[in-house]
Order: sequence, then structure tokens, then C-alpha cells
Amino acid sequence: QVQLQESGPGLVKPSQTLSLTCTVSGGSITTSDYAWSWIRQPPGKGLEWMGIITYDGSTYYSPSLKSRTSISRDTSKNQFSLQLSSVTPEDTAVYYCAVRVTAGNLARSTVHDFGSWGQGTQVTVSS
Repeated sequence: QVQLQESGPGLVKPSQTLSLTCTVSGGSITTSDYAWSWIRQPPGKGLEWMGIITYDGSTYYSPSLKSRTSISRDTSKNQFSLQLSSVTPEDTAVYYCAVRVTAGNLARSTVHDFGSWGQGTQVTVSS
């Protein structure tokens, strides 16, 4: 069974870039069966899908975050990463990495499409 683990700084200053990494075990990020995503949940709000990277490195992003978001991967380490630029306190959230099967419209992913999730990591944006 695929397992995911988020890592990265828990505190980021406003205007800086938030960087997180997801380490995957029990499966390869290059297998065509799966696609890999970042999802977040701000305090008191619902889950928000941010973007996705496929087995061949193609990426799709939420329109509302596209200008600030980048998802990349390191196949040698079986990891994928999130960078969110120009952060504000509104980017404070628990950030999750998650995996879904590749069937369907990946660019229109919703949080309900994802079968396995990491435990989540709290990121606070504050000076």
C-alpha cells in the first residue's frame, strides 16, 4: 500500500516561498497508474485541491493558485514537492500530499478523488 509523508518548515514569513516535500513509499511516482497531489486545509475552512503531477511529470494546478504554485518531482528519491510563492497569512493551513488513480480528468481533481493521504503538516505564515 502506498504511504506518503510530508516534510518541511512549519513557519514561513510573509512574501517568502513555502516549500514542502512528500516522500512516497510502497509505490513509484513514475508508475502510470497514479498521480500525486497537494491539498490544504486552512483553519476553520474546507479542503482545497492545489495541484497535481503525473507519472511523466505533467502538472495541472487549481486556477485560483496557478500563478503562485509549482509542483516538481525527484524520481531518484521517489519524492514530489510543492512551492507556493509570495505567501500571506491566508496561506496558513495544514498541507497534505495525496495520491489518486490516473483515470478521469486530472486537471479537475477534487479532494474526493484521492485514496491515500499523508498525515498532513501544519504551515503557519507569520512574521
